[in-house]
Amino acid sequence: MATLTTDYLVVGAGATGMAFTDALLDASDADVVLVDRQHEPGGHWLHAYPFVRLHQPSAYYGVGSTPLGGDRIDATGPNAGGYERADAPEICAHYRRVLEDRLLGSGRVRFLGMSDYVRDRSNGHTVVSRLTGGATQVRVRRKLVDATYLEGEIPSRHALPFDVGEGVRVVPPNDLVERSAWDGSVDGYTVLGAGKTAMDVCNWLLGQGVPPESIRWVRPRDAWTYDRELLQPRELVASVIEGVAIEVEAAADAADVPELFQRLEGGGRLLRLDPEVEPTMFRGATMSRGEVESLQRIDDVLRAGRVRRVESDVLVMERGSVRARPGHLYVDCTAAGLSSRPPRRIFEPDRITVQTVRIGLTPFNAALVGHVEATHGVEAEKNRLCPPNVYPVTANDWLRTTYVSTAAERTWGDDPGLSAWLEATRLNLASGLRAHLAEPRMQSAIARFLGNRDRALENLRRLLGAATPAA
Repeated sequence: MATLTTDYLVVGAGATGMAFTDALLDASDADVVLVDRQHEPGGHWLHAYPFVRLHQPSAYYGVGSTPLGGDRIDATGPNAGGYERADAPEICAHYRRVLEDRLLGSGRVRFLGMSDYVRDRSNGHTVVSRLTGGATQVRVRRKLVDATYLEGEIPSRHALPFDVGEGVRVVPPNDLVERSAWDGSVDGYTVLGAGKTAMDVCNWLLGQGVPPESIRWVRPRDAWTYDRELLQPRELVASVIEGVAIEVEAAADAADVPELFQRLEGGGRLLRLDPEVEPTMFRGATMSRGEVESLQRIDDVLRAGRVRRVESDVLVMERGSVRARPGHLYVDCTAAGLSSRPPRRIFEPDRITVQTVRIGLTPFNAALVGHVEATHGVEAEKNRLCPPNVYPVTANDWLRTTYVSTAAERTWGDDPGLSAWLEATRLNLASGLRAHLAEPRMQSAIARFLGNRDRALENLRRLLGAATPAA
């Protein structure tokens, strides 16, 4: 058996593994073996539906050392006035370039693609080629890094969670661009799922000229989404601080959870699709108001729970059956996305389990963990700076994720070295803030944030105690 020796064995070369490795290299002299079961880095982006774009600006996605895009502001479309958002080919090209030029080019990273990581009790760490079956033992001087802990379902690859009757056509979003989806037999589209993938599909169909009345949307739950206007970096970074100021004001003053969400919506932080339906889901998705208004054109929305079986003439759902619309193509958008696995300690003596610290923003969180690992020596201090956060599912999860994020950020402010890194790294959506301190909008937002943060944390603790167990 071949043998390699390294400081860190990083399992997973998606957004998490790439951002962690990039940050680790930048702040240390470590050697890394990076393993992935795919032939190149990129994770789920290698299988994304062709019309997907980032929920967030490209300016703070990817890895810290290498820009993604040109920091352009879109002049037209639903994202007009906001920083550009990369599509899947751009993101995959970014990771490919980073691997070749930055990581392999450093001489300190070896990439084992098309390989599975196998934990072997007798040999420690083993990597097995998916092409040859050959095994390589990896001796790790410092730590194993699990960059797959929150790995989620990919829409084009997950198993359908419902039964399909004879003659019914169900396709993943990827297949909408294939000729087979447009063979003349399609009279409309039934979109299955309530999350961001379903939102993307519905908006794409509308953008392609499909009439709203030709779309049926099976939406078991409605979701709160962030307003992208308050997540704009660089020259618009005051919007970021204004967004968190709205959060802490709402969290500081709300008497109960319903009032909290009323305040978040009234302040413009959160958006909902239907003003008559109270959202019960929150996954951290980001939308523009134009995208929300587009989705509101779809009137045929079914809310009888999840689909259990699709027949040519009927949809069997959790809370009853509904007549199917004849000639419809079914688009499966029910994949769960990122995993909501329970948080575990991020730093352990021989292991790092990369997870969310600040809500959302996968590359930022991974880079934060990599930087802290390289610059702080005591495990307890690392874990204090990087408390694991839940990946939200329900609306009440907003409370816990926001509480952990806000408390962690307060801790970061007491660490001068980490504060300097936060100001400098492009993956921090608030980087460059100091250059805009003279702006009236920024000054107002900072005053509101600092004036309410501590009261918000205290009140969130109280509300968490009274919230449903789902929180």
